[in-house]
Amino acid sequence: MFLILVQLDLPSNAKIQGGKLAGPYKALQLHFHWGKDGGPGSEHTIDGARFPMEMHIVHIKEEYDTLDQALADDTASYSALGGVSLGRLVPPEETLAHYFRYQGSLTTPHCDESVVWTLFETPVLLSRKQLSAFCGLRSPRGTRMVNTYRPEQPLNGRKVYYSGGGLPLLSTALLICSVLISSGPSLHSAS
Repeated sequence: MFLILVQLDLPSNAKIQGGKLAGPYKALQLHFHWGKDGGPGSEHTIDGARFPMEMHIVHIKEEYDTLDQALADDTASYSALGGVSLGRLVPPEETLAHYFRYQGSLTTPHCDESVVWTLFETPVLLSRKQLSAFCGLRSPRGTRMVNTYRPEQPLNGRKVYYSGGGLPLLSTALLICSVLISSGPSLHSAS
């Protein structure tokens, strides 16, 4: 599988902690997955419904210096996108306490099962024009960058938790994701 992503590198002082995570995680980058011409492209669903696009914010444990240290292999190719404000890409601060969480895998090769997924309940809305800009991007080979997502995977018995309660949910979650890469102990509850 040859996968090209749009990626923005983030400052390491952007951190996530709490919510029963094993410790603080620092941000590395964010990247996007999308479909074709406004069609389904998210890697997560809500009750089977798919969104046109999904953003992953990748964090690693603070003791790691690089993603290579957190993962044995990072084989994806990337296309750079500049001049984008992170503040315009994340849900409003007052909604960040509402999220879904589960243990899963990376969605890019080798799909290592070393991820704690945090999915915000509030999606970030994009206009048709903004979504079309992503669908118009070209890879270094000159081909259109569309359908840059991994197909939906079964839960395989995984439990999805909601930050507002300790009970697992039956469906997976939303459009905006934080990816926490860890080889350490796993999360058991998000209450």
